[in-house]
Amino acid sequence: MFSLLACDQASRPGDTAGLQSYGRWEWHGRIVAAPDSSLTLMRIRIDTTRGGDVALVRYDFDPSPGAGDEYALTLGLDFGNVRALRPGVPYELGSPPARIPASATATCFCRPLRPDSVRGTFTLVTRGMRQITGRVDAALYFTAWNDSSRHVTYPLHQRLDAVK
Repeated sequence: MFSLLACDQASRPGDTAGLQSYGRWEWHGRIVAAPDSSLTLMRIRIDTTRGGDVALVRYDFDPSPGAGDEYALTLGLDFGNVRALRPGVPYELGSPPARIPASATATCFCRPLRPDSVRGTFTLVTRGMRQITGRVDAALYFTAWNDSSRHVTYPLHQRLDAVK
């Protein structure tokens, strides 16, 4: 079993303890993040009418055995042309001019959060005909929907798997 873990370049000791529950890759799409002010939330989705390679992934976290501290992070990545990414190279995530534009949402039993930014890196491990495997090392920044002085940061150090 140790030899199998040594071959996994996308996972590392000390990764955040999230469970990836969704991973979708589209060849011709774009990430759309739109606020829904009536519900004080952000919706993030893939629009397949035009664009390049994009991925939408969701991680679920349950840090302690008690109820009420569960949360989920949804991350949208716009790779552009994923065939141009080289395996093993950490590409910058974030707002343009970052190589991979990224946006995120957080779902939790907390005050509603508005996304600020994503900062970190994405490293491609493998790209097949129907699957992308990589690694995300990032910090996701949010602001309280109704109080711009309150900020929350979620670390995300996880393997990423997305399928077409």
